[in-house]
Amino acid sequence: MRTNKTIKNRGAVSNPEGRFENEKREIFHDGWDIDAFDNEPLPALETILLEERAKSIINRNDSPDIGFDQSINPYRGCEHGCIYCYARPSHAYMNLSPGLDFETKIFYKADAAKLLEKEISKANYTCKPIVIGANTDPYQPAESKLKITRSILEIACQYQHPVAIITKSSLIERDRDLLSKLAEKKLIKVAVTITTLSVELKKILEPRASAPQGRLRVIRGLSELGIPVRVMAAPMIPMINDIELEHILESAKNAGANYAGYTFIRLPYEVKDLFKEWLKTHFPQRAEHVMSLIKQMRGGKEYDSTFGKRMRGEGEFADLLAIRFKLACKRLKLNCVPSAELATHHFIKPQGVDKKQLLLDL
Repeated sequence: MRTNKTIKNRGAVSNPEGRFENEKREIFHDGWDIDAFDNEPLPALETILLEERAKSIINRNDSPDIGFDQSINPYRGCEHGCIYCYARPSHAYMNLSPGLDFETKIFYKADAAKLLEKEISKANYTCKPIVIGANTDPYQPAESKLKITRSILEIACQYQHPVAIITKSSLIERDRDLLSKLAEKKLIKVAVTITTLSVELKKILEPRASAPQGRLRVIRGLSELGIPVRVMAAPMIPMINDIELEHILESAKNAGANYAGYTFIRLPYEVKDLFKEWLKTHFPQRAEHVMSLIKQMRGGKEYDSTFGKRMRGEGEFADLLAIRFKLACKRLKLNCVPSAELATHHFIKPQGVDKKQLLLDL
């Protein structure tokens, strides 16, 4: 359903039906009292937390352009409301909208820790680093209450299992006690995403994510704990935040990051329409130019999911962005030393978990 009005602290401008729905709805005004209708503010949207009973918790990945094999996503949907989020289309599988529903109807995996303990106890399980938050942020606002990510880290500490975390939230500072224990045995890496250093742009681009200075504080604090920290300048959006690339990298380096990466904006499925709607709302003068540059980096299309191209794009603009990133990293001495592999030899396989679970089920 489309409203064409913005809602405070929400990223999407509308709540369109998912691609699997047969019917579409649209607000219709009968023409009476037009001024009142146009000026009437939209009510604030409440976040609804929904429990998801998962049968397994570890996702396996075989994509050649993603550098990990295993991941865990404690939440489906994300309150941060980042308009560019490539995970938005997953809400269509729940018969919900990738628009405002994605930001306001959050599914949480209450038994994540128990499922993880059970899965890593299996005889055929091979210990490999698990990335927490590859799809949606594991430290989104709901985590402050539910503490599901923290419960996963407790299992990682108990059984000495290596993990990596991707976040743009300062809430990660809450778990310094667990992170420091993991760091002692080289069992933890963290990637902090910084999309922009502009507070004003952050408010409309990723409305409920932590402020840029808060993320730099996270980088500084984690680095002081001896945790390898990577800054992700992501996603880069032409004519929106790409001009900030070098400044983001420099600020992160000064805060203690020694590694860096970047990605180009991805617009799969419904995300492309949501993003274009966002552009017309917030940057109407440059909306067409932004989309033109994105198409140039996608072989004339709005999105190309081809492995090797989807993260970085192609063409002159993409090549220039890659050169700028390389030169900035060289000047700032980022990525000078290969990131050390997380330790796996400390892993302690849980014993008797399946038997314990059977007794609980009985």
